Amino acid sequence: MTKNLKISLALVAVVLAVVGALLAANRTPDASADASDSGEGKAADASVLVRPDSHRLSTAKDGKVTVVEFLDLECESCRAAFPVVEELREEYAGRVTFVMRYFPIPSHKNAELAARAVEAASRQGKLEAMYRKMYETQESWGDQQVSHEETFRGFAKELGLDMKKFEADWKDPATAKRVEKDRQDGLALGVQGTPTFFINGKRPQIQSKQDFKAAIEAELAK
Repeated sequence: MTKNLKISLALVAVVLAVVGALLAANRTPDASADASDSGEGKAADASVLVRPDSHRLSTAKDGKVTVVEFLDLECESCRAAFPVVEELREEYAGRVTFVMRYFPIPSHKNAELAARAVEAASRQGKLEAMYRKMYETQESWGDQQVSHEETFRGFAKELGLDMKKFEADWKDPATAKRVEKDRQDGLALGVQGTPTFFINGKRPQIQSKQDFKAAIEAELAK
Protein backbone atom coordinates (compact mmCIF):
# COMPACT_ATOMS: atom_id res chain seq x y z
CA MET A 1 0.00 0.00 0.00
CA THR A 2 1.46 3.36 -1.04
CA LYS A 3 1.86 6.25 1.35
CA ASN A 4 -0.68 8.34 -0.64
CA LEU A 5 -3.26 5.54 -0.51
CA LYS A 6 -2.83 5.22 3.25
CA ILE A 7 -3.36 8.97 3.65
CA SER A 8 -6.48 8.86 1.43
CA LEU A 9 -7.98 5.98 3.38
CA ALA A 10 -7.28 7.78 6.64
CA LEU A 11 -9.03 10.91 5.37
CA VAL A 12 -12.06 8.88 4.26
CA ALA A 13 -12.26 7.29 7.72
CA VAL A 14 -12.17 10.72 9.39
CA VAL A 15 -14.93 12.07 7.13
CA LEU A 16 -17.13 9.03 7.78
CA ALA A 17 -16.60 9.36 11.52
CA VAL A 18 -17.61 13.04 11.46
CA VAL A 19 -20.73 12.34 9.39
CA GLY A 20 -21.68 9.49 11.70
CA ALA A 21 -21.30 11.72 14.75
CA LEU A 22 -23.53 14.40 13.23
CA LEU A 23 -26.23 11.90 12.32
CA ALA A 24 -26.15 10.37 15.80
CA ALA A 25 -26.10 13.66 17.69
CA ASN A 26 -29.86 14.06 17.88
CA ARG A 27 -30.82 10.38 17.97
CA THR A 28 -32.13 8.73 21.07
CA PRO A 29 -30.44 5.47 22.15
CA ASP A 30 -33.88 3.93 22.65
CA ALA A 31 -34.79 4.27 18.98
CA SER A 32 -34.60 1.44 16.52
CA ALA A 33 -31.71 1.67 14.11
CA ASP A 34 -33.78 0.09 11.34
CA ALA A 35 -33.82 2.69 8.59
CA SER A 36 -36.63 0.84 6.83
CA ASP A 37 -38.98 1.98 9.61
CA SER A 38 -38.75 5.60 8.49
CA GLY A 39 -42.51 6.05 8.35
CA GLU A 40 -42.45 7.30 4.76
CA GLY A 41 -45.39 6.21 2.63
CA LYS A 42 -47.52 4.88 5.45
CA ALA A 43 -49.68 6.77 7.89
CA ALA A 44 -48.86 6.66 11.59
CA ASP A 45 -51.44 5.45 14.09
CA ALA A 46 -53.59 8.56 14.56
CA SER A 47 -54.57 7.60 18.11
CA VAL A 48 -50.89 7.56 19.10
CA LEU A 49 -49.76 10.49 16.97
CA VAL A 50 -52.17 12.97 18.57
CA ARG A 51 -53.57 12.23 22.01
CA PRO A 52 -56.57 14.06 23.50
CA ASP A 53 -54.16 15.95 25.78
CA SER A 54 -51.56 16.73 23.08
CA HIS A 55 -50.66 20.41 22.87
CA ARG A 56 -52.12 22.17 19.86
CA LEU A 57 -50.27 25.38 19.06
CA SER A 58 -52.73 26.23 16.28
CA THR A 59 -56.05 24.65 15.38
CA ALA A 60 -57.86 24.39 12.05
CA LYS A 61 -61.61 24.13 12.41
CA ASP A 62 -61.99 21.66 9.56
CA GLY A 63 -59.22 19.40 10.90
CA LYS A 64 -58.18 18.58 7.35
CA VAL A 65 -54.41 18.97 7.82
CA THR A 66 -52.43 18.34 10.99
CA VAL A 67 -48.69 18.86 11.43
CA VAL A 68 -47.15 17.11 14.42
CA GLU A 69 -43.62 17.86 15.60
CA PHE A 70 -41.68 15.69 18.03
CA LEU A 71 -39.11 18.07 19.47
CA ASP A 72 -36.29 18.45 21.95
CA LEU A 73 -36.01 21.96 23.38
CA GLU A 74 -32.23 21.59 23.70
CA CYS A 75 -31.78 20.38 20.12
CA GLU A 76 -30.05 22.91 17.84
CA SER A 77 -31.84 21.52 14.79
CA CYS A 78 -35.19 22.07 16.54
CA ARG A 79 -34.20 25.65 17.30
CA ALA A 80 -33.28 26.14 13.63
CA ALA A 81 -36.69 24.76 12.59
CA PHE A 82 -38.57 26.87 15.15
CA PRO A 83 -38.80 30.13 13.10
CA VAL A 84 -39.88 28.15 10.03
CA VAL A 85 -42.67 26.48 12.01
CA GLU A 86 -43.73 29.87 13.38
CA GLU A 87 -43.88 31.34 9.86
CA LEU A 88 -45.95 28.41 8.64
CA ARG A 89 -48.29 28.68 11.59
CA GLU A 90 -48.92 32.29 10.65
CA GLU A 91 -49.26 31.57 6.95
CA TYR A 92 -51.67 28.68 7.48
CA ALA A 93 -53.57 30.10 10.44
CA GLY A 94 -57.05 28.62 10.57
CA ARG A 95 -56.22 26.06 7.87
CA VAL A 96 -53.63 23.79 9.49
CA THR A 97 -53.41 22.37 13.00
CA PHE A 98 -49.92 22.36 14.53
CA VAL A 99 -49.26 19.96 17.41
CA MET A 100 -46.20 19.99 19.65
CA ARG A 101 -44.99 16.81 21.31
CA TYR A 102 -42.04 16.37 23.64
CA PHE A 103 -39.15 14.11 22.68
CA PRO A 104 -36.21 14.97 24.97
CA ILE A 105 -33.01 13.18 23.94
CA PRO A 106 -31.49 11.46 27.00
CA SER A 107 -27.97 12.68 26.18
CA HIS A 108 -29.15 16.31 26.43
CA LYS A 109 -28.79 17.10 30.12
CA ASN A 110 -31.41 19.85 30.30
CA ALA A 111 -33.87 18.67 27.65
CA GLU A 112 -36.22 16.77 29.96
CA LEU A 113 -35.99 19.50 32.61
CA ALA A 114 -36.89 22.10 29.96
CA ALA A 115 -39.82 20.01 28.74
CA ARG A 116 -41.16 19.72 32.28
CA ALA A 117 -40.82 23.49 32.70
CA VAL A 118 -42.88 24.05 29.56
CA GLU A 119 -45.44 21.53 30.74
CA ALA A 120 -45.63 23.19 34.17
CA ALA A 121 -46.10 26.58 32.48
CA SER A 122 -48.93 25.11 30.41
CA ARG A 123 -50.88 24.58 33.62
CA GLN A 124 -50.97 28.34 33.99
CA GLY A 125 -51.82 29.01 30.34
CA LYS A 126 -48.24 29.90 29.42
CA LEU A 127 -47.12 26.90 27.38
CA GLU A 128 -46.43 28.85 24.21
CA ALA A 129 -44.68 31.66 26.06
CA MET A 130 -42.32 29.22 27.79
CA TYR A 131 -41.85 27.18 24.60
CA ARG A 132 -40.75 30.33 22.76
CA LYS A 133 -38.54 31.39 25.64
CA MET A 134 -36.67 28.10 25.56
CA TYR A 135 -35.79 28.41 21.90
CA GLU A 136 -35.03 32.13 22.03
CA THR A 137 -32.49 31.55 24.83
CA GLN A 138 -31.23 28.07 23.91
CA GLU A 139 -27.74 29.30 23.00
CA SER A 140 -27.21 30.41 26.60
CA TRP A 141 -28.13 27.09 28.26
CA GLY A 142 -28.12 24.33 25.64
CA ASP A 143 -25.42 21.74 25.01
CA GLN A 144 -24.05 22.02 28.54
CA GLN A 145 -23.44 19.37 31.18
CA VAL A 146 -24.60 21.50 34.12
CA SER A 147 -28.16 21.79 35.34
CA HIS A 148 -30.01 24.93 34.28
CA GLU A 149 -32.78 24.58 36.82
CA GLU A 150 -32.17 28.12 38.08
CA THR A 151 -32.22 29.43 34.51
CA PHE A 152 -35.63 27.89 33.87
CA ARG A 153 -36.91 29.08 37.22
CA GLY A 154 -35.87 32.57 36.13
CA PHE A 155 -37.91 32.20 32.94
CA ALA A 156 -40.98 31.33 34.99
CA LYS A 157 -40.50 34.49 37.04
CA GLU A 158 -40.07 36.59 33.90
CA LEU A 159 -43.34 35.20 32.55
CA GLY A 160 -45.10 36.20 35.76
CA LEU A 161 -46.07 32.68 36.78
CA ASP A 162 -47.30 31.80 40.24
CA MET A 163 -43.97 30.44 41.43
CA LYS A 164 -45.35 28.24 44.19
CA LYS A 165 -47.64 26.50 41.72
CA PHE A 166 -44.93 26.37 39.06
CA GLU A 167 -42.48 24.69 41.43
CA ALA A 168 -45.09 22.15 42.53
CA ASP A 169 -46.11 21.33 38.96
CA TRP A 170 -42.51 21.28 37.69
CA LYS A 171 -41.48 18.70 40.29
CA ASP A 172 -44.75 16.75 40.18
CA PRO A 173 -44.08 13.14 39.04
CA ALA A 174 -47.21 13.47 36.89
CA THR A 175 -45.47 16.16 34.85
CA ALA A 176 -42.46 13.94 34.21
CA LYS A 177 -44.86 11.12 33.30
CA ARG A 178 -46.66 13.41 30.83
CA VAL A 179 -43.37 14.29 29.08
CA GLU A 180 -42.27 10.65 29.03
CA LYS A 181 -45.60 9.58 27.54
CA ASP A 182 -44.93 11.84 24.55
CA ARG A 183 -41.45 10.38 24.18
CA GLN A 184 -42.72 6.82 24.35
CA ASP A 185 -45.34 7.59 21.71
CA GLY A 186 -42.58 8.99 19.53
CA LEU A 187 -40.55 5.81 19.93
CA ALA A 188 -43.61 3.71 19.09
CA LEU A 189 -44.02 5.75 15.90
CA GLY A 190 -40.40 5.21 14.90
CA VAL A 191 -39.08 8.64 15.85
CA GLN A 192 -35.30 8.38 16.08
CA GLY A 193 -34.25 12.00 16.42
CA THR A 194 -35.42 15.58 16.48
CA PRO A 195 -37.11 17.39 14.97
CA THR A 196 -39.39 14.79 13.39
CA PHE A 197 -42.47 16.03 11.56
CA PHE A 198 -45.62 14.18 10.57
CA ILE A 199 -48.12 15.72 8.15
CA ASN A 200 -51.46 13.93 8.27
CA GLY A 201 -49.72 10.94 9.74
CA LYS A 202 -47.00 10.70 7.11
CA ARG A 203 -43.37 11.66 7.49
CA PRO A 204 -42.24 13.59 4.41
CA GLN A 205 -38.64 14.34 3.50
CA ILE A 206 -38.21 17.99 4.52
CA GLN A 207 -35.00 19.78 3.64
CA SER A 208 -36.35 23.33 3.34
CA LYS A 209 -39.33 25.54 4.02
CA GLN A 210 -40.37 24.99 0.40
CA ASP A 211 -40.47 21.23 0.99
CA PHE A 212 -42.56 21.80 4.10
CA LYS A 213 -45.02 24.04 2.26
CA ALA A 214 -45.26 21.63 -0.65
CA ALA A 215 -46.16 18.77 1.71
CA ILE A 216 -48.82 20.88 3.43
CA GLU A 217 -50.25 22.14 0.13
CA ALA A 218 -50.47 18.60 -1.19
CA GLU A 219 -52.63 17.62 1.78
CA LEU A 220 -54.78 20.75 1.55
CA ALA A 221 -55.42 20.01 -2.13
CA LYS A 222 -56.88 16.55 -1.44
